[in-house]
Amino acid sequence: MALTRELIRDGWIRQLVASSGYPAHVLSDEELDRSMATALAGHPAGEAVALFAYGSLIWNPAFHFQRREIARVYGYHRRFCLWTHLGRGTPERPGLVLGLDSGGSCSGLLYWIAPEEIGSELAIVWRREMVTAAYRPCWVMVRTAAGPRRALTFLINHAHDRYAGRLDDEEIVEAIATACGPIGACADYLFNTTAHLEQLGIADRSLHRLCRAVRAVQAARAATTSAPGSSPVAGDGTLVPAAQQQMLQQGEGQEDDDAGQADQQQSREHARDVEPVAGLEDAVGEA
Repeated sequence: MALTRELIRDGWIRQLVASSGYPAHVLSDEELDRSMATALAGHPAGEAVALFAYGSLIWNPAFHFQRREIARVYGYHRRFCLWTHLGRGTPERPGLVLGLDSGGSCSGLLYWIAPEEIGSELAIVWRREMVTAAYRPCWVMVRTAAGPRRALTFLINHAHDRYAGRLDDEEIVEAIATACGPIGACADYLFNTTAHLEQLGIADRSLHRLCRAVRAVQAARAATTSAPGSSPVAGDGTLVPAAQQQMLQQGEGQEDDDAGQADQQQSREHARDVEPVAGLEDAVGEA
């Protein structure tokens, strides 16, 4: 199903978490408003807010904006590092979604939200990304064709119990290829993000490599009639590690991990973290 503006506004994500029986504290309206107010504290009145998107907000923003442009942040990179047990996975077979993690650099979209719409439109974003606070709203400096800009974005929360850390590529591929939840297949999340980045002229080699490996897993699982020993499918229906590794060996690490230490330090000098509500966890967000 498509995650629409109306579903987000009406609290569908929070209802999904609350009704699942899954142990997660869902933020109240008051907690969400307080978190957003904290993030916006000090933002100049009457000025548009720039929001940096690196995942599904690129192809399904669901909020109103004035304009958008390509931007790059240094000191952070896009990584499948957040387990999702409800949005694009299940407790039995969780999926993975993207977070902005430390190190490297990342190209994405910078959305400009009009001053008079900041409250209403960021409320949509908060009710999507901060349902239970797996991300940390943070101000960073991004580079655009017009020069550096100050932007709000969502970093992964390392203290969150669903933070996956640096997983092996094989584990990432298996989770993405096989997980599916109420919002849809985890593989579609990967494919959509990769395709829309490509349409924008942003080449993320790591995502393209994951796409090839995930499609190989899906093809192998579909090849149920193959003769024993001739298919790279293990007894449980998963792709054996050697077959996965063959699809992944064209490069190591994240495509945007190539920023030097000077660029990383420059980004962090300009970043101002906004502390999330403590002790909470997220299940659906996918910035």
